[in-house]
Amino acid sequence: MVKNEDFKIVRGRDKLKLYQFHSKIAKHFFCAICGIYTHHNPRSNPLMTGFNVGCVDEIDSFKFDDVPVNDGNNHPLDKK
Repeated sequence: MVKNEDFKIVRGRDKLKLYQFHSKIAKHFFCAICGIYTHHNPRSNPLMTGFNVGCVDEIDSFKFDDVPVNDGNNHPLDKK
């Protein structure tokens, strides 16, 4: 999470779609093309932005040692 003023979208803003429910305070953003969650402003603190590190070009989330990552195609519950 970062302060809203410290969060910057560098490209693709025109591809984002907003999803809100209930109180309409929280804002959840997704890519309109692929559906990936990109970022959100939580209801508990709308002055902050949580974001998907997988959407940051300079970060390879598959190299995180202590964080389990699903690749989107091979969900663990799909294994039989």
